Amino acid sequence: MNSRDTDRKTPGDDIQALLFDVFGTVVDWRDSITREMCRFAETNALQADWQRFALDWRALYQPAMQAVRSGERGYVKLDVLHRENLQQLIKEYHLDHLTDDQLDHINRIWHRLQPWADTLPGMHRLHRKYLLASLSNGNIALLANMARHNGIPWDAILGSEPTRGYKPQPEVYLQSVDMLGLSPAQCLMVAAHNEDLRAARALGLQTAYVNRPTEYGASQTVDKEAEEDWDYCADSMTDLAQQLGC
Repeated sequence: MNSRDTDRKTPGDDIQALLFDVFGTVVDWRDSITREMCRFAETNALQADWQRFALDWRALYQPAMQAVRSGERGYVKLDVLHRENLQQLIKEYHLDHLTDDQLDHINRIWHRLQPWADTLPGMHRLHRKYLLASLSNGNIALLANMARHNGIPWDAILGSEPTRGYKPQPEVYLQSVDMLGLSPAQCLMVAAHNEDLRAARALGLQTAYVNRPTEYGASQTVDKEAEEDWDYCADSMTDLAQQLGC
């Protein structure tokens, strides 16, 4: 896939910062949760379809955030929402005998999610030229721990917790851009999700789609390809780095 803007003399020369969606774009949450739960189950004599568990846990993500977006409840960071969502699954997956410490260990899998194979090579190349920041629904501790665990080269952790909201609320994007002292046009939103990019583009950010057609495995029905003519469309993070001259 190629950039739609082929007339630039120097690719990305008007961009100062790259803002990244994290879950699904930077890290592979489905396989990461599945692997960790398989190891945990072996140690604790549990049996279940742990890939289905990962998908079921993730399926509760948007409804939980929507309660905050709608004003039904005040801002609650994602670690709390993940823990509440986990509680809804413990009987179905026979986790109700586990201690609070064990459940907290499971909940913190989100802090240990592994990057896609191309993520770190691509991001380190991009980091030579651009400021890199998260623009994620993850809370600060979650993203900071994930970065330390994997060596993700953030210059700043922005998004949900600093702005007290959840994407696609406009203030999450606009306040994150403002915190960098930049205009929306100077920022490139990088995401594997077309809806995320639509929200960013509507607010004046430039957009880069990174294709992750296996994020949800065989059950994936959306975000299998770029659905619009984004500023950049890439098959991997290294492909995006190449297009941006890194």
